Amino acid sequence: MNGWFENMAEDDFARARTRELLSRLAGLLDPESDKLLPFEEVKAILRPASETYVGMEAVEVDRIVGSEGRYRDFNRHFLPRKGFLRSRWISIDMAHYKDVPLPPVRIYEVGGVYFVRDGNHRVSVARMRGQTMIDAEVTKLDTVVNIRPGSTLEDLRREVVAYEKTRFYENTGYGAITGDEHLDFTSPGRYDQVLEHVLVHKYFVNQGIEGEISFADALFSWYENVYRPVMTAIQDEGLLTRFPGRTNSDLYMFIVQHWDELKRKYGLGYSLGDAARDYGERFGTTPTSRLRAGLATALRRLRERISEGARGEGGKRP
Repeated sequence: MNGWFENMAEDDFARARTRELLSRLAGLLDPESDKLLPFEEVKAILRPASETYVGMEAVEVDRIVGSEGRYRDFNRHFLPRKGFLRSRWISIDMAHYKDVPLPPVRIYEVGGVYFVRDGNHRVSVARMRGQTMIDAEVTKLDTVVNIRPGSTLEDLRREVVAYEKTRFYENTGYGAITGDEHLDFTSPGRYDQVLEHVLVHKYFVNQGIEGEISFADALFSWYENVYRPVMTAIQDEGLLTRFPGRTNSDLYMFIVQHWDELKRKYGLGYSLGDAARDYGERFGTTPTSRLRAGLATALRRLRERISEGARGEGGKRP
């Protein structure tokens, strides 16, 4: 009888690997769409405020979108990507055929979806068998941004940045004070840095006057005397075209930091224009270098997928 169970589980694993291969081929043009979300990277993007132990719950298998440590071993649908997963996967599948109870998985809940702490193979088998719910021991991490099943890391970054922009504009009155609706960043945490810049600017302005200027006046002064000159330098040097995927506001952050470093090295007389030009020359790209980088990236991804496929098929059936 055990032989029958094992043969059935062997066939299930073979079907799971075939489905994973087909999913990988379908995602060749967008590799990120086929990957599980890595818990630590998601946590770094969302920066949860607190952690709460919830306890035992039945959770939707389809809402398990990532893993703490095994996100490279399974794809987005929790199909096994590597041949070495075979033995453990089959033993769990056999337990289902024999009606042997399995312990609950341990998961994190973040933004309405789940990440596996322990039990990746159990989730994989459950998904393959069409199971809709699974018993889980849940720990919840509180965050202001919800995650949609199917989201990539880049999707999460955009959603967090959008939330931060809305909060920043509402809390500071930035749009009404400056008339600028395009303070846009590509990385989380930048609006907090802008606020620090404004507060530092406010401090130095207050040193030269009696009394204290308001935050609104300090914000307008920073915008006119710090931010806009950097925008002008970026435009004069044509820098945006040399940093694909970045915004003017991203470059503001980079150039201000670079300018501070140059002033510490060469003296306070180092000009903004020279700092912007130096930053572009050191770190910017040219059309030729961008083309080469794109081709190199495409070739690297193709080699990685071919290599993963070869390693994944290394496990042999007895």
